[in-house]
Amino acid sequence: MPKVRLQRAFSATAINVIRLDSDWAGTPVHPRTSRLERLACQLTA
Repeated sequence: MPKVRLQRAFSATAINVIRLDSDWAGTPVHPRTSRLERLACQLTA
């Protein structure tokens, strides 16, 4: 279990670094959406 916690911490840190980089660069990171939401957006467009 300690290895799992360490992996989660590294993954969360990596995601946060990516988000910070995109924020500083001015390019927004799109939030995750489900396939159903993407399909709904395609059908209404």
